Amino acid sequence: MDTKILNRRREKLAKQLNNNEITIVFAASPPEYPRYFLQNNNFLYLTGLEIPNAILILSKEKEKNVCMLFIERGIPEREVWEGKKMTTEESKQISGIEKILYLDEFDRIISFALLNKKKCFINGIQTSLNSVLNKQQNFIKQVRDKFPKLLFDDISEIILPLRTVKNGWEIKQLQKAIDITGTGIKSIIKKAKPGMMEYELEAILQYEITRKGLRHMGFKPIIASGGNAATLHYEQNNSSIGKNDLVLLDVGAACNNYCADISRTFPVSGKFTKRQKAVYKEVLDVNKTIIQMVKPGVSLPDLNKKTIELISNSLLRLKLIKDKKDYKKYYMHSVSHHLGMDAHDIGKRDSVLEAGNVITVEPGIYIPEEKIGVRIEDDILVTKDGYKNLSKKIPKEIEELEI
Repeated sequence: MDTKILNRRREKLAKQLNNNEITIVFAASPPEYPRYFLQNNNFLYLTGLEIPNAILILSKEKEKNVCMLFIERGIPEREVWEGKKMTTEESKQISGIEKILYLDEFDRIISFALLNKKKCFINGIQTSLNSVLNKQQNFIKQVRDKFPKLLFDDISEIILPLRTVKNGWEIKQLQKAIDITGTGIKSIIKKAKPGMMEYELEAILQYEITRKGLRHMGFKPIIASGGNAATLHYEQNNSSIGKNDLVLLDVGAACNNYCADISRTFPVSGKFTKRQKAVYKEVLDVNKTIIQMVKPGVSLPDLNKKTIELISNSLLRLKLIKDKKDYKKYYMHSVSHHLGMDAHDIGKRDSVLEAGNVITVEPGIYIPEEKIGVRIEDDILVTKDGYKNLSKKIPKEIEELEI
């Protein structure tokens, strides 16, 4: 990534700080086997660095931005076992940050940096009450004993305006993740046969994504056949696929942590039944109609309201309900969310769209008593004049899915 992009990101973040405020951003911890290292998104967004345990400090001192990065010190005796650590010069070249120190200097320097500060923005502090404290929360606990008047807030408050509007480089990462996800989906549709296990289709997806050079999925894949597709967050992926089943895929690769999020539903037999085709066509029509609504100035609630209206009419035509108010029995989620470095990216549920946003459009109908679940999800870039469907090359037309 161009260091100019990273410098601009840090400058924009610093502009939102007052002279008595500071931001501390922690990198992810090293992974436990067998996971590959996956960097914290906010740390990666601001530094471009794929190294564990590092800490970024951004503050404003007398209207001047101060930026410091702390990294692990290379110890020759340990590097024989663990490999070389990134040097300060390598970190500087990648991140564009001039002042780089070592983690064993952090406690001394942060003690001075927090003097006279009223507020500290920090990443990764929003967790549930019964979860184990993470390193950010332990840091806060330690600091509060020494600086009891210092207030803490999650970094989302100040980084949200930056991350919700994507630049050209970010769109390229998303497009690559989407295209490679599409390759996996096409391979699944081609190779899927009745009697296969859902996890076999997941393996096809993982193979295609890995051989194209991406190491991570954006989230745990959903490979749901038959009645499993009526469970929205079905994740077991361990059922045998029946000969007349529809298979619902909700999957997405990640490229430099930018996530695709695509849903496709297809008949494993190669042919929809009459009922399956009727349900599928209703969802497909809603998907297309909502996509055409996307443009700057339209809000996510606008898209949801229209989706509910259309889905309710569909359910009446399918003779699943007799009153529109009963739609929630067969459609119970929102039609859209922001997409970026997280599959459900930071961005308000009631946000008004602006150019550079990327969102999903994902209507669905779920009929457990008929063992049918259909969801069709595309990833949409908001442009200055309307929209661009980043996933338009991934098959969703009935004639494309039938053999």
